[in-house]
Amino acid sequence: GRLHDPILRENFIARVYAYADWQQQRRQGLSRGALIRFHARYKYLLMAHNPHAYRTLGRLLGTMSRDDDPEQLGQRYFHQLMQALRRCASRGTHGNVLQHLSGYLRNDLGPADKAELQQLITQYQKGVVPLVVPLTLLRHHLRNHPAPYLAQQAYLHPHPEAMGLRNAI
Repeated sequence: GRLHDPILRENFIARVYAYADWQQQRRQGLSRGALIRFHARYKYLLMAHNPHAYRTLGRLLGTMSRDDDPEQLGQRYFHQLMQALRRCASRGTHGNVLQHLSGYLRNDLGPADKAELQQLITQYQKGVVPLVVPLTLLRHHLRNHPAPYLAQQAYLHPHPEAMGLRNAI
């Protein structure tokens, strides 16, 4: 019954896809670099769900030494990641992430495009439009002004778009 709630459903499916991504990473092998790249992909999704855990997990990997076993550290990291993703993202935390992502485009967009994007982010935060609206415009601008770091972000594509899970939140 809880999966009838659009926020809980989107959160659950995002965690399912994060778990599948982690399993694929484990099959490919865990190394210090692999852990850091995985965390980089999940940076903004984690920031949207749990900003405190985002900082904690960043420190965990940032203090990793050559003596740390990537398998053991990876197990600890992933457990904490999944715990953090259990918290549903709010309009405020989504808005914060959208602001961060739009910052990558600040030198590429003209004043009118920046204003339109900011207006949609504000409208989302106020509950006027669903999350998919500012995300669609952001993705449009990213297609015209590619940012490789953002292209790999799980936040922009946490699950197949055809599922329409962000249309109602």
